[in-house]
Amino acid sequence: MLGLLFAFFLCVISQVIQPMQSYASLPDEVQVFAGRKTDVRLAVPAASSAVVDRPDIVGLDHSSGLKVSGQQPLHLHPQQTGHAKLTLKLWGKIPVKTVNVKVIPDLRVVPGGQTIGVKVKSAGILVVGHHLVHSSPDEQKSPGEAAGIKLGDLITHMNGHKLDGVSGVSEAVELAGKSNQSIDVVLKRGNETIKTKLTPAYDSEDKAWRLGLYIRDSAAGVGTLTFYAPDQGVYGALGHVITDMNTQTSIVVGSGQIVQSNVTSISKSETGDPGEKRAHFLKESKILGNIERNTAFGIFGKMSQNPDHSLYSQGIPVAFSHEIKEGKAEILTVVEGQQVERYSVDIVHVANQSEPATKGLVLRITDPKLIDKTGGIVQGMSGSPIVQDGKLIGAVTHVFVNDPKSGYGCFIEWMLQDAGVMMKKEQEKNLKAG
Repeated sequence: MLGLLFAFFLCVISQVIQPMQSYASLPDEVQVFAGRKTDVRLAVPAASSAVVDRPDIVGLDHSSGLKVSGQQPLHLHPQQTGHAKLTLKLWGKIPVKTVNVKVIPDLRVVPGGQTIGVKVKSAGILVVGHHLVHSSPDEQKSPGEAAGIKLGDLITHMNGHKLDGVSGVSEAVELAGKSNQSIDVVLKRGNETIKTKLTPAYDSEDKAWRLGLYIRDSAAGVGTLTFYAPDQGVYGALGHVITDMNTQTSIVVGSGQIVQSNVTSISKSETGDPGEKRAHFLKESKILGNIERNTAFGIFGKMSQNPDHSLYSQGIPVAFSHEIKEGKAEILTVVEGQQVERYSVDIVHVANQSEPATKGLVLRITDPKLIDKTGGIVQGMSGSPIVQDGKLIGAVTHVFVNDPKSGYGCFIEWMLQDAGVMMKKEQEKNLKAG
Protein backbone atom coordinates (compact mmCIF):
# COMPACT_ATOMS: atom_id res chain seq x y z
CA MET A 1 0.00 0.00 0.00
CA LEU A 2 2.82 2.40 0.87
CA GLY A 3 4.47 1.66 -2.46
CA LEU A 4 1.25 2.37 -4.35
CA LEU A 5 0.69 5.59 -2.42
CA PHE A 6 4.25 6.72 -3.11
CA ALA A 7 3.89 5.99 -6.85
CA PHE A 8 0.58 7.89 -6.92
CA PHE A 9 2.21 10.80 -5.11
CA LEU A 10 5.06 10.92 -7.68
CA CYS A 11 2.58 10.93 -10.55
CA VAL A 12 0.66 13.84 -9.04
CA ILE A 13 3.85 15.81 -8.36
CA SER A 14 5.12 15.27 -11.92
CA GLN A 15 1.80 16.45 -13.31
CA VAL A 16 2.22 19.72 -11.39
CA ILE A 17 5.99 20.40 -11.46
CA GLN A 18 6.54 19.72 -15.17
CA PRO A 19 3.81 22.15 -16.29
CA MET A 20 5.15 24.80 -13.89
CA GLN A 21 8.65 24.43 -15.35
CA SER A 22 7.22 24.78 -18.86
CA TYR A 23 5.39 27.96 -17.92
CA ALA A 24 8.47 29.43 -16.21
CA SER A 25 10.47 29.05 -19.44
CA LEU A 26 8.01 31.20 -21.42
CA PRO A 27 8.97 34.81 -22.27
CA ASP A 28 7.45 37.63 -20.25
CA GLU A 29 6.86 39.68 -23.41
CA VAL A 30 6.17 38.96 -27.07
CA GLN A 31 6.24 41.56 -29.85
CA VAL A 32 4.02 41.25 -32.91
CA PHE A 33 3.16 43.47 -35.88
CA ALA A 34 -0.25 45.06 -36.30
CA GLY A 35 -2.44 43.53 -39.00
CA ARG A 36 -0.21 40.50 -39.45
CA LYS A 37 -1.31 37.08 -38.18
CA THR A 38 1.43 35.58 -36.01
CA ASP A 39 2.02 32.04 -34.84
CA VAL A 40 3.64 31.74 -31.42
CA ARG A 41 4.96 28.34 -30.38
CA LEU A 42 4.57 27.77 -26.64
CA ALA A 43 6.14 24.75 -24.94
CA VAL A 44 3.27 24.22 -22.50
CA PRO A 45 1.28 21.17 -21.36
CA ALA A 46 -1.70 20.16 -23.43
CA ALA A 47 -4.04 20.76 -20.48
CA SER A 48 -3.76 24.54 -20.89
CA SER A 49 -5.84 27.39 -22.24
CA ALA A 50 -5.25 31.02 -23.20
CA VAL A 51 -7.28 34.23 -22.92
CA VAL A 52 -6.48 37.89 -23.65
CA ASP A 53 -7.71 40.93 -21.75
CA ARG A 54 -7.85 43.18 -24.85
CA PRO A 55 -9.34 41.25 -27.79
CA ASP A 56 -9.68 44.59 -29.60
CA ILE A 57 -5.86 44.72 -29.71
CA VAL A 58 -4.99 41.02 -30.01
CA GLY A 59 -7.48 38.38 -31.01
CA LEU A 60 -7.23 34.60 -30.71
CA ASP A 61 -8.78 31.93 -32.86
CA HIS A 62 -11.60 31.85 -30.32
CA SER A 63 -12.79 34.61 -28.02
CA SER A 64 -11.95 32.70 -24.82
CA GLY A 65 -10.97 29.31 -23.44
CA LEU A 66 -8.63 28.51 -26.35
CA LYS A 67 -6.80 25.24 -25.79
CA VAL A 68 -3.02 25.45 -26.11
CA SER A 69 -0.74 22.60 -27.18
CA GLY A 70 3.03 22.36 -27.21
CA GLN A 71 2.84 20.81 -30.70
CA GLN A 72 0.51 23.38 -32.27
CA PRO A 73 1.27 27.13 -32.41
CA LEU A 74 -0.97 29.74 -30.83
CA HIS A 75 -2.53 31.90 -33.56
CA LEU A 76 -2.52 35.59 -32.65
CA HIS A 77 -4.46 38.18 -34.66
CA PRO A 78 -3.02 41.66 -33.86
CA GLN A 79 -5.70 44.23 -34.63
CA GLN A 80 -4.07 47.55 -33.72
CA THR A 81 -1.02 48.92 -31.90
CA GLY A 82 -1.07 48.71 -28.12
CA HIS A 83 -0.53 46.29 -25.26
CA ALA A 84 -2.54 43.24 -24.21
CA LYS A 85 -2.08 40.55 -21.59
CA LEU A 86 -2.20 36.92 -22.64
CA THR A 87 -3.00 34.70 -19.65
CA LEU A 88 -2.24 30.99 -19.72
CA LYS A 89 -4.24 28.74 -17.42
CA LEU A 90 -3.46 25.24 -16.26
CA TRP A 91 -6.44 22.88 -16.73
CA GLY A 92 -8.33 25.93 -17.99
CA LYS A 93 -8.78 27.35 -14.49
CA ILE A 94 -5.52 28.15 -12.67
CA PRO A 95 -3.73 31.30 -14.00
CA VAL A 96 -0.01 30.43 -14.01
CA LYS A 97 1.60 32.72 -16.58
CA THR A 98 0.89 36.15 -18.07
CA VAL A 99 2.68 37.17 -21.26
CA ASN A 100 2.64 40.84 -22.25
CA VAL A 101 1.87 41.12 -25.96
CA LYS A 102 3.12 44.34 -27.53
CA VAL A 103 1.64 45.18 -30.92
CA ILE A 104 3.80 47.58 -32.93
CA PRO A 105 3.21 49.16 -36.36
CA ASP A 106 3.89 46.91 -39.34
CA LEU A 107 7.43 47.20 -40.67
CA ARG A 108 8.93 46.34 -44.04
CA VAL A 109 12.50 46.70 -45.28
CA VAL A 110 14.32 45.89 -48.52
CA PRO A 111 16.76 42.94 -48.21
CA GLY A 112 20.25 43.67 -49.50
CA GLY A 113 22.87 41.12 -50.48
CA GLN A 114 25.10 43.55 -52.41
CA THR A 115 28.84 43.44 -51.72
CA ILE A 116 29.94 46.81 -50.31
CA GLY A 117 33.24 48.52 -49.69
CA VAL A 118 33.58 49.87 -46.16
CA LYS A 119 35.77 52.88 -45.37
CA VAL A 120 35.71 54.04 -41.75
CA LYS A 121 37.68 56.66 -39.86
CA SER A 122 37.90 56.42 -36.07
CA ALA A 123 36.87 59.23 -33.70
CA GLY A 124 40.50 59.86 -32.75
CA ILE A 125 43.69 57.85 -33.19
CA LEU A 126 43.86 54.22 -32.14
CA VAL A 127 46.94 52.88 -30.38
CA VAL A 128 47.86 49.58 -32.04
CA GLY A 129 51.34 49.00 -30.60
CA HIS A 130 54.40 50.26 -28.71
CA HIS A 131 57.89 50.71 -30.11
CA LEU A 132 61.21 51.64 -28.55
CA VAL A 133 62.79 55.01 -29.30
CA HIS A 134 66.62 54.96 -29.52
CA SER A 135 67.24 58.15 -27.56
CA SER A 136 70.91 57.19 -27.14
CA PRO A 137 73.14 54.18 -27.88
CA ASP A 138 72.57 52.95 -24.32
CA GLU A 139 68.93 53.94 -23.83
CA GLN A 140 65.75 52.69 -25.48
CA LYS A 141 62.29 53.58 -24.23
CA SER A 142 58.66 54.00 -25.26
CA PRO A 143 57.33 57.35 -23.96
CA GLY A 144 53.79 56.23 -24.68
CA GLU A 145 54.11 53.06 -22.64
CA ALA A 146 55.77 55.03 -19.82
CA ALA A 147 52.75 57.38 -19.81
CA GLY A 148 50.43 54.43 -19.19
CA ILE A 149 48.96 54.32 -22.70
CA LYS A 150 47.83 50.81 -23.67
CA LEU A 151 47.02 48.96 -26.87
CA GLY A 152 43.43 49.63 -27.88
CA ASP A 153 43.32 53.10 -26.29
CA LEU A 154 41.69 55.81 -28.42
CA ILE A 155 43.49 59.16 -28.14
CA THR A 156 40.91 61.90 -28.71
CA HIS A 157 42.70 65.13 -27.67
CA MET A 158 46.23 66.52 -27.50
CA ASN A 159 46.84 69.79 -25.65
CA GLY A 160 43.11 70.50 -25.74
CA HIS A 161 42.77 70.04 -29.50
CA LYS A 162 40.46 67.34 -30.84
CA LEU A 163 42.20 64.87 -33.12
CA ASP A 164 40.56 64.14 -36.47
CA GLY A 165 43.38 61.90 -37.65
CA VAL A 166 47.09 61.18 -37.50
CA SER A 167 47.97 64.22 -39.63
CA GLY A 168 48.04 66.62 -36.69
CA VAL A 169 50.05 64.39 -34.37
CA SER A 170 53.56 64.77 -35.79
CA GLU A 171 53.38 68.57 -35.60
CA ALA A 172 52.30 68.49 -31.94
CA VAL A 173 55.04 65.95 -31.10
CA GLU A 174 57.80 67.98 -32.75
CA LEU A 175 56.67 71.22 -31.10
CA ALA A 176 56.57 69.62 -27.65
CA GLY A 177 59.93 67.91 -28.15
CA LYS A 178 61.77 71.03 -29.28
CA SER A 179 60.32 73.07 -26.39
CA ASN A 180 61.09 70.28 -23.90
CA GLN A 181 57.46 70.06 -22.80
CA SER A 182 54.98 67.24 -22.27
CA ILE A 183 51.72 66.80 -24.17
CA ASP A 184 48.39 66.75 -22.32
CA VAL A 185 46.63 63.66 -23.66
CA VAL A 186 42.97 62.64 -23.30
CA LEU A 187 42.10 59.08 -24.24
CA LYS A 188 39.23 56.62 -24.02
CA ARG A 189 39.65 53.10 -22.71
CA GLY A 190 36.32 51.36 -23.04
CA ASN A 191 33.80 53.61 -21.29
CA GLU A 192 36.51 55.31 -19.22
CA THR A 193 38.05 58.72 -20.05
CA ILE A 194 41.68 59.04 -18.95
CA LYS A 195 44.04 62.03 -18.84
CA THR A 196 47.82 61.68 -18.89
CA LYS A 197 51.00 63.53 -19.87
CA LEU A 198 53.19 62.25 -22.66
CA THR A 199 56.78 63.47 -23.13
CA PRO A 200 58.25 62.83 -26.60
CA ALA A 201 61.75 61.34 -26.94
CA TYR A 202 64.28 62.17 -29.64
CA ASP A 203 65.23 59.20 -31.81
CA SER A 204 68.94 59.47 -32.55
CA GLU A 205 68.64 57.06 -35.48
CA ASP A 206 65.62 58.63 -37.20
CA LYS A 207 66.61 62.18 -36.19
CA ALA A 208 63.02 62.91 -35.15
CA TRP A 209 60.83 63.22 -32.05
CA ARG A 210 58.77 60.11 -31.31
CA LEU A 211 55.97 58.98 -29.00
CA GLY A 212 56.91 55.32 -29.02
CA LEU A 213 53.43 54.41 -30.29
CA TYR A 214 52.07 52.77 -33.41
CA ILE A 215 48.82 54.54 -34.28
CA ARG A 216 46.05 54.21 -36.86
CA ASP A 217 43.02 56.34 -37.68
CA SER A 218 41.19 54.39 -40.41
CA ALA A 219 40.18 50.96 -41.67
CA ALA A 220 38.81 49.53 -44.91
CA GLY A 221 37.33 46.24 -46.01
CA VAL A 222 34.55 44.39 -47.78
CA GLY A 223 31.21 43.16 -46.44
CA THR A 224 27.57 42.65 -47.39
CA LEU A 225 24.57 44.96 -47.15
CA THR A 226 21.79 43.43 -45.03
CA PHE A 227 18.85 45.78 -45.48
CA TYR A 228 17.66 49.21 -46.55
CA ALA A 229 14.74 50.81 -44.70
CA PRO A 230 13.21 53.27 -47.19
CA ASP A 231 10.76 54.89 -44.76
CA GLN A 232 13.55 55.81 -42.36
CA GLY A 233 16.30 56.28 -44.96
CA VAL A 234 18.78 54.04 -43.10
CA TYR A 235 20.64 50.79 -43.73
CA GLY A 236 22.32 47.97 -41.81
CA ALA A 237 25.27 45.82 -42.90
CA LEU A 238 27.87 43.22 -41.82
CA GLY A 239 25.97 41.75 -38.84
CA HIS A 240 29.04 42.08 -36.59
CA VAL A 241 31.29 44.78 -35.17
CA ILE A 242 34.34 46.13 -37.04
CA THR A 243 37.43 45.62 -34.90
CA ASP A 244 41.02 46.70 -35.32
CA MET A 245 43.04 43.79 -36.66
CA ASN A 246 45.93 44.35 -34.22
CA THR A 247 44.16 45.06 -30.94
CA GLN A 248 40.78 43.37 -31.60
CA THR A 249 39.06 46.41 -30.07
CA SER A 250 35.95 47.82 -31.72
CA ILE A 251 36.47 50.95 -33.81
CA VAL A 252 34.67 54.06 -32.54
CA VAL A 253 33.36 55.70 -35.69
CA GLY A 254 34.24 59.30 -36.42
CA SER A 255 33.11 59.19 -40.03
CA GLY A 256 32.88 56.71 -42.87
CA GLN A 257 31.25 55.61 -46.09
CA ILE A 258 30.00 52.48 -47.79
CA VAL A 259 30.56 52.29 -51.55
CA GLN A 260 29.87 50.00 -54.47
CA SER A 261 32.24 47.04 -54.70
CA ASN A 262 32.92 44.35 -57.28
CA VAL A 263 33.74 40.71 -56.41
CA THR A 264 36.70 39.57 -58.52
CA SER A 265 37.36 36.08 -57.12
CA ILE A 266 36.67 33.70 -54.24
CA SER A 267 39.15 31.90 -52.00
CA LYS A 268 37.14 28.80 -51.06
CA SER A 269 36.47 27.82 -47.45
CA GLU A 270 38.11 24.66 -46.18
CA THR A 271 38.28 23.06 -42.75
CA GLY A 272 40.52 25.33 -40.69
CA ASP A 273 40.49 28.10 -43.32
CA PRO A 274 37.37 30.32 -43.65
CA GLY A 275 38.26 31.62 -47.14
CA GLU A 276 37.29 35.08 -48.40
CA LYS A 277 35.70 37.18 -51.09
CA ARG A 278 38.26 39.15 -53.07
CA ALA A 279 36.79 42.44 -54.20
CA HIS A 280 37.81 45.96 -55.10
CA PHE A 281 36.16 49.31 -54.82
CA LEU A 282 35.01 50.43 -58.24
CA LYS A 283 36.86 53.36 -59.76
CA GLU A 284 34.91 56.47 -58.80
CA SER A 285 32.70 54.15 -56.75
CA LYS A 286 29.24 55.45 -56.04
CA ILE A 287 28.82 56.33 -52.37
CA LEU A 288 25.81 54.37 -51.06
CA GLY A 289 25.63 55.81 -47.55
CA ASN A 290 27.55 57.12 -44.56
CA ILE A 291 28.63 55.22 -41.46
CA GLU A 292 27.34 56.58 -38.15
CA ARG A 293 27.56 53.61 -35.78
CA ASN A 294 29.64 50.46 -35.37
CA THR A 295 27.97 48.02 -32.96
CA ALA A 296 27.99 44.34 -32.09
CA PHE A 297 25.41 43.84 -34.87
CA GLY A 298 27.15 45.71 -37.69
CA ILE A 299 27.47 49.16 -39.17
CA PHE A 300 24.57 51.57 -39.62
CA GLY A 301 23.97 54.94 -41.23
CA LYS A 302 21.95 56.98 -43.69
CA MET A 303 21.09 55.81 -47.20
CA SER A 304 18.94 57.77 -49.63
CA GLN A 305 17.84 55.05 -52.06
CA ASN A 306 17.74 51.33 -52.74
CA PRO A 307 21.14 50.41 -54.24
CA ASP A 308 21.56 48.88 -57.69
CA HIS A 309 21.36 45.11 -58.24
CA SER A 310 18.71 44.63 -55.52
CA LEU A 311 16.45 41.60 -55.98
CA TYR A 312 13.56 43.56 -54.41
CA SER A 313 11.98 46.79 -55.56
CA GLN A 314 9.87 47.07 -52.40
CA GLY A 315 10.18 46.15 -48.76
CA ILE A 316 9.20 42.76 -47.36
CA PRO A 317 8.01 41.88 -43.83
CA VAL A 318 10.52 41.21 -41.06
CA ALA A 319 10.16 38.44 -38.51
CA PHE A 320 10.72 38.41 -34.77
CA SER A 321 12.85 35.62 -33.35
CA HIS A 322 9.81 33.71 -32.01
CA GLU A 323 8.49 33.47 -35.60
CA ILE A 324 11.62 31.78 -36.96
CA LYS A 325 11.57 28.02 -37.24
CA GLU A 326 14.07 25.33 -38.06
CA GLY A 327 13.99 24.32 -41.69
CA LYS A 328 14.49 25.75 -45.16
CA ALA A 329 15.49 29.37 -45.82
CA GLU A 330 17.67 31.29 -48.27
CA ILE A 331 20.48 33.81 -48.17
CA LEU A 332 21.17 36.64 -50.62
CA THR A 333 24.78 37.33 -51.54
CA VAL A 334 27.25 38.03 -54.37
CA VAL A 335 29.94 35.56 -55.48
CA GLU A 336 30.88 37.20 -58.79
CA GLY A 337 30.77 40.80 -59.99
CA GLN A 338 27.86 42.69 -58.48
CA GLN A 339 24.95 40.32 -59.13
CA VAL A 340 22.97 39.33 -56.04
CA GLU A 341 21.71 35.73 -56.10
CA ARG A 342 19.59 33.48 -53.87
CA TYR A 343 21.08 30.38 -52.26
CA SER A 344 19.30 27.72 -50.21
CA VAL A 345 20.23 27.07 -46.57
CA ASP A 346 18.80 25.20 -43.60
CA ILE A 347 18.16 26.83 -40.23
CA VAL A 348 19.32 24.11 -37.83
CA HIS A 349 18.96 25.91 -34.50
CA VAL A 350 17.11 28.99 -33.21
CA ALA A 351 18.21 30.43 -29.86
CA ASN A 352 15.76 31.75 -27.30
CA GLN A 353 16.84 35.38 -26.84
CA SER A 354 14.94 37.99 -24.85
CA GLU A 355 17.89 40.42 -24.98
CA PRO A 356 20.26 41.30 -27.85
CA ALA A 357 22.96 38.66 -28.44
CA THR A 358 24.97 38.00 -31.58
CA LYS A 359 24.58 34.22 -31.98
CA GLY A 360 20.86 33.97 -32.63
CA LEU A 361 20.69 31.08 -35.04
CA VAL A 362 22.80 28.40 -36.68
CA LEU A 363 22.50 27.86 -40.43
CA ARG A 364 23.96 25.37 -42.87
CA ILE A 365 24.58 25.98 -46.56
CA THR A 366 22.77 23.38 -48.67
CA ASP A 367 22.91 24.99 -52.13
CA PRO A 368 25.24 22.89 -54.38
CA LYS A 369 26.04 25.90 -56.57
CA LEU A 370 27.22 28.01 -53.63
CA ILE A 371 29.17 25.14 -52.06
CA ASP A 372 30.91 24.51 -55.38
CA LYS A 373 31.81 28.19 -55.72
CA THR A 374 32.76 29.08 -52.13
CA GLY A 375 32.99 25.86 -50.12
CA GLY A 376 30.45 27.33 -47.71
CA ILE A 377 30.54 30.62 -45.80
CA VAL A 378 33.53 32.88 -46.54
CA GLN A 379 34.81 36.15 -45.12
CA GLY A 380 33.04 39.04 -46.81
CA MET A 381 29.73 37.17 -46.75
CA SER A 382 28.95 38.60 -43.30
CA GLY A 383 25.75 40.60 -43.45
CA SER A 384 24.15 38.48 -46.17
CA PRO A 385 20.39 38.65 -45.44
CA ILE A 386 18.52 35.48 -44.46
CA VAL A 387 14.94 35.15 -45.75
CA GLN A 388 12.42 32.56 -44.61
CA ASP A 389 8.79 32.27 -45.77
CA GLY A 390 9.01 35.67 -47.47
CA LYS A 391 10.25 37.44 -44.32
CA LEU A 392 13.66 38.87 -43.49
CA ILE A 393 14.78 37.03 -40.35
CA GLY A 394 18.47 37.81 -39.88
CA ALA A 395 21.97 38.07 -41.30
CA VAL A 396 24.95 35.73 -41.68
CA THR A 397 27.65 36.69 -39.17
CA HIS A 398 30.33 34.02 -38.62
CA VAL A 399 31.56 30.79 -40.16
CA PHE A 400 32.41 27.64 -38.22
CA VAL A 401 36.12 27.33 -39.00
CA ASN A 402 36.05 23.54 -38.62
CA ASP A 403 32.82 23.22 -40.64
CA PRO A 404 32.69 26.06 -43.21
CA LYS A 405 29.31 24.97 -44.58
CA SER A 406 27.82 26.06 -41.23
CA GLY A 407 27.84 29.31 -39.30
CA TYR A 408 26.02 31.74 -37.05
CA GLY A 409 23.46 34.36 -37.86
CA CYS A 410 21.98 37.22 -35.82
CA PHE A 411 18.29 38.09 -35.56
CA ILE A 412 17.16 41.00 -37.74
CA GLU A 413 15.30 42.64 -34.85
CA TRP A 414 18.58 43.43 -33.07
CA MET A 415 19.99 45.02 -36.22
CA LEU A 416 16.82 47.06 -36.67
CA GLN A 417 17.12 48.31 -33.10
CA ASP A 418 20.71 49.47 -33.63
CA ALA A 419 19.68 51.13 -36.90
CA GLY A 420 17.01 53.12 -35.04
CA VAL A 421 14.19 51.55 -37.05
CA MET A 422 12.81 49.75 -33.99
CA MET A 423 12.80 51.17 -30.48
CA LYS A 424 14.95 49.54 -27.80
CA LYS A 425 13.54 48.58 -24.41
CA GLU A 426 15.62 51.25 -22.66
CA GLN A 427 14.22 53.90 -25.02
CA GLU A 428 10.67 52.72 -24.30
CA LYS A 429 11.28 52.93 -20.54
CA ASN A 430 12.71 56.43 -20.85
CA LEU A 431 9.78 57.48 -23.04
CA LYS A 432 7.27 56.17 -20.49
CA ALA A 433 9.18 57.78 -17.62
CA GLY A 434 9.21 61.12 -19.43
